[in-house]
Amino acid sequence: MGRVLVWLIAAIPIFALSHLPATAAPKHAIAMQGEPALPADYGHFDYVNPDAPKGGSVTYCVVGTFDNLNPFILKSLRTTARGMMDTIFGNLVFEPLMQRNADEAFSLYGLLAESADMDPERKSIEFHLNPKARWSDGEPVTPEDVLFSYDVFTEKGRPPYSDRMARVAKLEKTGDHSVRFTFNDKADREFPLIIAMTPIVPKHAFDKETFDKTTLKPLIGSGPYTIEQVQPGQRIVFKRNPDYWGKDIPAKRGFDNYDRISIEYFLNANAKLEAFKKGVCAFDDDSDPVKRERDLDFPAFHRGEVIAESFDIGVPPVVTGFLFNTRLKKFANPVVRRALGMLYDFEWANKNLFGGKYTRTMSFWQGSELSALGHPADEKEKALLAPYPGRVPADVMDGTWRPPVTDGSGQDRKVLKAAYSLLSSAGYHVQNGVMLDPDGNPFGFEILTASQDEERLAGIFQRTLEKIGINVAIRSLDGDQIQSRKQRFDFEVLVGSSGFNNSLSPGIEQSGRWSSAAAKAEGSFNLAGVADPAVDAAIEAMLQARSKDDYVAAVRVLDRLLISGGYMVPMQHNAQQWLAYWSYLDHPRKTPIFGYQLPTWWRKAS
Repeated sequence: MGRVLVWLIAAIPIFALSHLPATAAPKHAIAMQGEPALPADYGHFDYVNPDAPKGGSVTYCVVGTFDNLNPFILKSLRTTARGMMDTIFGNLVFEPLMQRNADEAFSLYGLLAESADMDPERKSIEFHLNPKARWSDGEPVTPEDVLFSYDVFTEKGRPPYSDRMARVAKLEKTGDHSVRFTFNDKADREFPLIIAMTPIVPKHAFDKETFDKTTLKPLIGSGPYTIEQVQPGQRIVFKRNPDYWGKDIPAKRGFDNYDRISIEYFLNANAKLEAFKKGVCAFDDDSDPVKRERDLDFPAFHRGEVIAESFDIGVPPVVTGFLFNTRLKKFANPVVRRALGMLYDFEWANKNLFGGKYTRTMSFWQGSELSALGHPADEKEKALLAPYPGRVPADVMDGTWRPPVTDGSGQDRKVLKAAYSLLSSAGYHVQNGVMLDPDGNPFGFEILTASQDEERLAGIFQRTLEKIGINVAIRSLDGDQIQSRKQRFDFEVLVGSSGFNNSLSPGIEQSGRWSSAAAKAEGSFNLAGVADPAVDAAIEAMLQARSKDDYVAAVRVLDRLLISGGYMVPMQHNAQQWLAYWSYLDHPRKTPIFGYQLPTWWRKAS
């Protein structure tokens, strides 16, 4: 063995050796901050049941439709079949190089790549593919597949995959099972982890020329399931691959326990609820505590055949609310947006719709050390904001800002008066009961909604705004219509969210949600059209932070800027996750900080 090693080293030119980036020893896991929590010899994540029984089936239900199976292209992005690559139901078909641990802020463990070498400056990372990794057709996962994935994503893929090579100086095969990424000056300290989380596609199973075309042909991936049945717009069925290569690796033990997963599509939430009551759907996750209490009044629940359970979570809540399209002139002034934000009557909604069980959402990282609430800006934050004077009001800077609190009557005139005063300062006035903008034109807008629940919340906002002469129309669209409008940024106001999830380790996804570049990219998640150099600078400082203090300061600055910009009117949240499910299902006892993980559930033996 020693002679072979000497020969291999001798075969590498001295010049090449001298120019290889410095790397540490291969590691089983990498972390954004500090070290991964689990040792190299860990057996499984601690929020799974490693001995969960395998077998049976489960049916997930969603509202909407689908007309595409390729999750990596822009066309039909928002109508791609669920489950192909899914943060909720699991990455059933496609997998990344490394797997995220849902009980750490941001740590990744070996999956397609069994280990990684990352140099201390994070200027390069080398992944060592697991020699056992296979595509579902039995072909091995190779370095050429990694190179092809980045090539085809760059030319034919959608954001953010299409943008990743812009930060890579060199991507090269370094061995039979190894690839190295060397980064350029555009990359940040999080970027090696983003590369590790990027799914890989098989070179032999895709045609580069037609990659950006929608398809309903079952695709080949490396994941635990294959596509068994496709009924466009109605149903997709996944069958567990008995030869799945990764079923015994630590990062996948306790996952993927069903033999078959079906995802059924419904036109609206009411139809989905009725299907759940009939036993078609395994789960119901309604966020409205009053509505779900009423909806659970059916025989199967009273017989104990349906279980309702709450799960504690340890990450900031997803921010949902009324989102303004600031690309439009009417929403260009942040003073106007702040005034409108004062007029959502949370106290009335919480008392009359939610049984007083909700908390007002005020910060994009509420309840964590990353939040601006209750934390006066320190010197690091002030230095970051110094080039952008006046962006953040004094009460947001000192951490005392809170949205107005009404008396819950729905008629609180003091809040209406304060909002009107702010609008007046921006040149607005009421004439004959109609709010006029500085040019003398009636001021109003349309809110798009995708469900009855959203329509009801929009109605609350509408009633308050009409009291000061602002005309608001509400338009309800079905799922595919509203997704198409979102993708084209074709709306005035919609009921949206700041992202699919939130975390204690915000990173590059914030650029996709709030950066100037994303504001111009069709299909991006910067629906509000935020294009502010101060926000861009805060995101960059967050991504380049080398110490925890610098990182926290940068995220708090971003929070202060988003609050001050009034891009959304945040509504409310529940600090717990709620789920109703049929009693034939079971789940691990521990809930990780990111909440329940459906891919770790199983069906009880009959």
